Amino acid sequence: MNAAANYPKRLIEVDLPIRRISAHARREKSIRHGHISTLHIWWARRPLAACRAVILAALWPDPADTHCPPAFRDEARRRMLAWARDCIAKTSPESYRRLMAVRNNPAVLDDPVELRKVLLDFIADFANWDNSTDQDYLETSRALVRAAHEALGGEPGTRPLVVDPFAGGGSIPLEALRVGADAFASDLNPVAVLLNKVVLEYIPRYGQQLADEVRRWGNWIKEQAERELAEFYPRDPDGATPIAYLWARTILSEAPGQGEVPVEVPLMRSLWLAKKPGRYRALRWVRDDRGQVQTEIVEVTYADGTTRLVRRPLLEIFEPVSAAEVEEGTVKRGSATCPVTGYTTPVKSVREQLKKRRGGAADARLFCVVTTRPGQQGRFYRLPTDRDLDAVRKAAEELERRQRQHRGALSLVPDEPLPPQGTLGFRVQLYGMEQWGDLFSPRQALALTTLARLVQRAGEQWALEHEKGLATAVQTCLALAVNRQADKLSSLARWDVSRENPQGTFSRQALPMVWDFDEVYLFSGYGGDWDTALAWVVQVIEHCPSVNQTGLAEKVSANAHPLPDDSAHCFFTDPPYYDAVPYADLSDFFIVWLRRTLENIHSDLLGDALAPKDDECIVDEIKSKDKIYFETTIGRAMAEGRRVLVPDGIGVVVFAHKSTAGWEALLQAMVDAGWRVTGSWPIDTEMGTRLRARDSAALASSVHLVCRPRENPDGSLRIDEIGDWRDVLNELPKRIHEWLPRLAKEGIVGADAIFACLGPALEVFSRYSRVEKASGEPVTLREYLEHVWAAVAREALSTIFTGADATGFEEDARLTAMWLWTLSAGRANGNGNPVAEETDDEEGDNGKAVSVGFVLEYDAARKIAQGLGAHLEKLAHVVQVKGETARLLRVTERTRYLFGKDQAQATTAKPKKKKTQISLFAELEEVEEEADWGVKAAPKPGTTVLDRVHQAMILFASGRAEALKRFLVEEGAGNDARFWRLAQALSALYPPGTDEKRWVDGLLARKKSLGY
Repeated sequence: MNAAANYPKRLIEVDLPIRRISAHARREKSIRHGHISTLHIWWARRPLAACRAVILAALWPDPADTHCPPAFRDEARRRMLAWARDCIAKTSPESYRRLMAVRNNPAVLDDPVELRKVLLDFIADFANWDNSTDQDYLETSRALVRAAHEALGGEPGTRPLVVDPFAGGGSIPLEALRVGADAFASDLNPVAVLLNKVVLEYIPRYGQQLADEVRRWGNWIKEQAERELAEFYPRDPDGATPIAYLWARTILSEAPGQGEVPVEVPLMRSLWLAKKPGRYRALRWVRDDRGQVQTEIVEVTYADGTTRLVRRPLLEIFEPVSAAEVEEGTVKRGSATCPVTGYTTPVKSVREQLKKRRGGAADARLFCVVTTRPGQQGRFYRLPTDRDLDAVRKAAEELERRQRQHRGALSLVPDEPLPPQGTLGFRVQLYGMEQWGDLFSPRQALALTTLARLVQRAGEQWALEHEKGLATAVQTCLALAVNRQADKLSSLARWDVSRENPQGTFSRQALPMVWDFDEVYLFSGYGGDWDTALAWVVQVIEHCPSVNQTGLAEKVSANAHPLPDDSAHCFFTDPPYYDAVPYADLSDFFIVWLRRTLENIHSDLLGDALAPKDDECIVDEIKSKDKIYFETTIGRAMAEGRRVLVPDGIGVVVFAHKSTAGWEALLQAMVDAGWRVTGSWPIDTEMGTRLRARDSAALASSVHLVCRPRENPDGSLRIDEIGDWRDVLNELPKRIHEWLPRLAKEGIVGADAIFACLGPALEVFSRYSRVEKASGEPVTLREYLEHVWAAVAREALSTIFTGADATGFEEDARLTAMWLWTLSAGRANGNGNPVAEETDDEEGDNGKAVSVGFVLEYDAARKIAQGLGAHLEKLAHVVQVKGETARLLRVTERTRYLFGKDQAQATTAKPKKKKTQISLFAELEEVEEEADWGVKAAPKPGTTVLDRVHQAMILFASGRAEALKRFLVEEGAGNDARFWRLAQALSALYPPGTDEKRWVDGLLARKKSLGY
């Protein structure tokens, strides 16, 4: 039936050690020195470990497949025997045991299945960052890539070509080169193309010479810039060196009755300066004997040149003994509270004031200087002096003077526009920041424009005396160092009080508002300075020479690929995740500086003012790009990928979006483009502590969809294979039943497992040109996916209630259990209980109020419920639906429903965590009185098992021991075996550290004493 049946399966289509690869991928997130992630910021970059493992598994045929070329099997056996003999000490414990068996009995590898296992062990070990430059691993992997390529029909002496049309940060093409393949990387984004040129072309070509020259010219730039900027960063008279200046944007208090001189309110999220165990430093307001905050009258010059007198609250630095001594900051969710009058200026007014001052960075208040002292460890904090303020004023004047004298085609300070208000991840436009230059204070802009000018001068001067190609490479790398400096040197960068160091602008994939910011001193000799930026770049150059061949990076659209038909052997790409990351808009932060450092040598890439956005493959309502646009655009890219791939080639598409709409759009595009899915592997690539991880279905894994062209041997698309709908539906639950337990053994659960099941499900559907019902009506992918979600939900539920019939529980229990299981990704893989970051803005990063509780995308929740035979609209006492999200209500929010006389709806109140117990007790006492049952009496058991378990949890939490005993024993709630099975399941499903987990565990602990 299948024209591709004669092609040998690749290893990745049979097996993959995903748990071990995931462990290496997670560890890699904390590795810095030499890793390409430190070359330059790129968003949602793939871990090298995952890319390296996937490429090898995609290029090597499965030795146990009947169509595997004997030449590859023989070479693999020979290489693995040598590996067991010579390199066993370099392997992991898992591999060591198997290799010892091989060493003792080489005939073991005559069994192709055992040979497969040894190859997979090699792949898992090579995924380790520590082995990425080991010559034995490199030589062996390259030899087997070459052997596989030639055995599969490649010309002798050639290498397989790996193509990535969404190359981004360059992880995939870099790893292709590392293992001995050729790599063609392309992207529409100029930043991405430059990063790939450095990694694929410049570093392999020039190696250590490039590192030496970048270091030498970087030091020259430092000497020149330090001389130019010395007067604007004065050293302390006692020899201390400033390393960071801490600033706060300000507004004028709108409290009535202030008189003609209003209070200036510094917008400070926190008054902490250092918050390490045993080392506390903080600010506090200077107060008089009556406790009133003291002020001084100062004249402030605003960015528009106007001046006025204000009353400035005085601050002092102290060493608190306990955290309780430190007052809260002045700004919370966008509203600002004056420390003098106590008046809270609403967020709307805060916005209006800052909007008039283009964000307020130019006239912010300097409130602290962080220094280091010779011969002393640690950071020291002092209040700003007149010398500091005078230097800031002179820097602003110098910047203004240089701008007047500037005659270049580009403005000195970036005047390119920010994206429109409402763009995903951007909030700063609401506060008057309209140009990219508005993100920088005058002294920050002066420093960065100085570095940009010197980079251009260094490149031009070097090119006069040396080879042009190397000069281009050196200047490009120096420009990346400037971009690293820009990330640390904007008014959206923060001072990290827990680590006492400066954090960059991009702590996440967005540009939210930051009220108080830090300004690093470029030449301090500490983190965030020019030396550090330069060192990160040089370390990457020095680490990458293990890649001993060059690749090719070009700026082209994935929808119109320049490669000819049937020229690539592996199509491996990580396309944009639907509406998750606004790559082009975010990258403009760096493009405006690259234009000022590189336009003389990269005019082809940087000729346009900003990153191209018209053809960017994302969903963005602001740019009128909807699901249909994404599906059409990604569909063209997938069709181009199939066109350039040889008929027996392999494809891998990475996706990690949490919405069903995003997945449906990608899968529809792949099916329409002529791909058939042959495998699916979730590899854990994310940090469990990331912002989106807490109580939501953000994926911890990236799902790698393995696919093949649905083509005939001559490359033409097969269109005559019709699948029977009944056969497809019969096979689907069998595939899910085989796959989900395998994922669970690998630690893949929750949303990760759900989306990972789409791969095997699509194997059933996409092998056909189309699937038809008995009537001849074609089955749409969307209709099929409804059945997939139902099959996954039913299978998952059977694993949750192991050994029990899940159908014995009512729909509210089934849905609650499945809901919590869906959110459990991240806990099973060792990431722990994630903690969300605090955002400065009054809203979340998507411009919507942040939900409290266990949240799923509405469509995902609907499909899960549907698969379980539940209906969300009938479960308002368990689930709250609001817009595009659905939220499982906390147990405390169900108190009145569970105990009240006539309550039919759950409360939608969102009690603050600190008041949960008080709120719960008060509400319980209220409903006790209404229902006429007391502490020793017991409430009437609820109508469902879930209701009764929740009632018991609340009684336990509120200390109603007698009422709990009567409820379970005399009222009979505990006599139902389902009660305890559900309680046990919920104990395993509730996140660690939550009240629900503690309460249900306490309930279970009482089980034996109650006679159950």
